[in-house]
Amino acid sequence: MEEVKRIPYGVSNFVEVVEQNQYYVDKTMYLPLLEKQPSNLFFIRPRRFGKSIFLSMLRTYYDIAQKEKFEKRFSNLWIGSRPTQLQGTFQILFLDFSRVGGLDRTLAENFDDYCCGGLDDFASIYEPYYYPGFEEEMKAQYGTTNKLNFLDRKARNNGSKLYLIVDEYDNFTNVVLNEQGDKVYHALTHASGFYREIFKKFKGMFERIFMTGVSPVTLDDLTSGFNIGWNISTKHQFNMMLGFSETDVREMLQYYKDAGQLPGNTNIDAMIEEMRPWYDNYCFAEESLERDPKMFNCDMVLYYLRNYMDLGKSPKEMIDPNTRTDYNKMKKLIRLDKLDGNRKGVLRKITEDGQIVTTLTTTFPATDITKPEIFPSLLFYYGMLTITATRGNYLVLSIPNNNVRKQYYEFLLEEYQDNRHINLNDLGLMYYEMAYDGHWRETLEFIAHAYKENSSVRSAIEGERNLQGFFTAYLSTNAYYLIAPEVELNHGYCDLFLMPDLIRYDVKHSYIIELKYLSVKDSEAKAEAQWKEAVEQIKGYAAGPKVRRMIYDTELHCIVMQFRGWELERMEEVI
Repeated sequence: MEEVKRIPYGVSNFVEVVEQNQYYVDKTMYLPLLEKQPSNLFFIRPRRFGKSIFLSMLRTYYDIAQKEKFEKRFSNLWIGSRPTQLQGTFQILFLDFSRVGGLDRTLAENFDDYCCGGLDDFASIYEPYYYPGFEEEMKAQYGTTNKLNFLDRKARNNGSKLYLIVDEYDNFTNVVLNEQGDKVYHALTHASGFYREIFKKFKGMFERIFMTGVSPVTLDDLTSGFNIGWNISTKHQFNMMLGFSETDVREMLQYYKDAGQLPGNTNIDAMIEEMRPWYDNYCFAEESLERDPKMFNCDMVLYYLRNYMDLGKSPKEMIDPNTRTDYNKMKKLIRLDKLDGNRKGVLRKITEDGQIVTTLTTTFPATDITKPEIFPSLLFYYGMLTITATRGNYLVLSIPNNNVRKQYYEFLLEEYQDNRHINLNDLGLMYYEMAYDGHWRETLEFIAHAYKENSSVRSAIEGERNLQGFFTAYLSTNAYYLIAPEVELNHGYCDLFLMPDLIRYDVKHSYIIELKYLSVKDSEAKAEAQWKEAVEQIKGYAAGPKVRRMIYDTELHCIVMQFRGWELERMEEVI
């Protein structure tokens, strides 16, 4: 009886996956398609989307030193019965620039050390394809430039075909950009900077090049020195090359159910529907909107499945705690600590509306990274936005799922907490009573008081939109509800809908909250008219069939809150 395949959570080595009986979602059908593209390719995807294992598969497939193991490693995959002529014909130089590190030497020295090590490893692997002593001669060359020149001469004389694969080509320079500033970054990517010079050496030396990263910033800064790269990141043919489709997810769940690793009564449809609002909905190409299914974040799916197999139910935390490191990296890379007013406004708009209408900039220099019009594109490449629709010649970029939405809420929350700290543990206990006992007044008054006390809100009051952002940020810290701002309910958009998370908690109460804002100068007549309007609005929302489906058998509370300036003037439940 065949042993059940292990879940390759956190594994990026293709050979390890296929030789150690781990589950592999086949992506080899893209190999012939990649071969039809220009020879030098750039491919950008967010973190945790399977870039590294794809590159590992690419390396294994084309490596002449691994040619004889093709049958063993690929026979059960799509490409196994359809190998291309280029299979096993290249000598591969593989570099992972996320591994460039060390604080004891200069940037140039650290980078040079890493590249030299990669070239020395290359010589060790491929000496049998050259002559005895090739490895020793390579190691005797001083510095990356000399080693590359040496390899170029020997490969040409030998008729060897070279393939360069670079993982996280932008990681090193993005770290420099954020930790050491624009001047240092500019020096290494422009003129005779060492990073730029290395890319010049790559040009014309390798028959094929494939590079991946998470942002197009470095790509633009290097294009004049490396001007033969072809960016396929937003090409519809490759929209589904990384990540999991629903079909991939369904087949995987069925495999583990059939193997007895999931409870016999497991409902696969229900599992997918539970995962979808958290991990799904990624689209990377405008042309794929109508032709392709949306993609799941593959690492998140594996995290969920591993926990389900251990617990017999979904994980208590739908967001993998290990992604906290990614979140902190991303905060640095998009410079959240250095956001100006305009970009903060963009971030708030996206958080509150769930989307933004914009054009997608496919590549941009580091000098443009602070421009508000570039900011949504940067968020798109980091997986914080995805393509959901078109509007004329513009794209609608939206928050893809709850996983990402939580990160936006956290951006806002950190800003508010930095100005005036609130004890979130106390608030969490209030949420429990709100969810199970229907005691909502104390909780909402607590947040309203925090809104009043928050100095940044008071000094830069922006009316109802800012009010909604503040409530959304703090309500998002609860464990019992999915917070959905601006949800369309019965032909209107409510301000806040607290949808009970009944899969994990036996919640008894659900809420629709309508927020109304008055300036300090508004009249009592206006206040009364506004209140009546809010009451009619919230009654209309509650009457919609969509609400009944979403709250199940919980008791629905419809709360209207009216603020004057930053003071809560009136709050009542509408029956």
